[in-house]
Amino acid sequence: MRLSARVDYALRAAVALAGYGDRWVSAEQIAEDQGIPRKFLESILLQLRRGGIATSKRGSEGGHQLARSGDQISLADVIRAVDGPLVGVRGERPEQVAYTGTAAALTNVWIALRVSERNILESVSLAAVAGDDLPTSVTKLLEDPDAWVIRD
Repeated sequence: MRLSARVDYALRAAVALAGYGDRWVSAEQIAEDQGIPRKFLESILLQLRRGGIATSKRGSEGGHQLARSGDQISLADVIRAVDGPLVGVRGERPEQVAYTGTAAALTNVWIALRVSERNILESVSLAAVAGDDLPTSVTKLLEDPDAWVIRD
């Protein structure tokens, strides 16, 4: 899996918003806290607002905050808001891609990959990352990453 700079910055910005709770925070503060270029962050915040992840308010008391609680927004939600579906093959859903001959089973590999990604990205909330309280299903993977390698 390759995460673009846009996705990385969006995740960092969303986790920062989760860390601020229900306080309004400026784009400048997020950019400074997370080391994200300001202009890039503004574009990302717009995508997060359009995707229902964040909200904003103008004025001296304004800024940005999450549209709902950080424990109700998964990493997958953020990725989809800025980058579309989690796993796509040439811009299509894995089950819509058909191969022939000896490559026919690749469709099933892409579907399995999407399931695996979803299992992690949908189980981790912004609040869990902000609070360094990852789900057990994720921390178990970290204890012995080689134990989870599929070998036949």
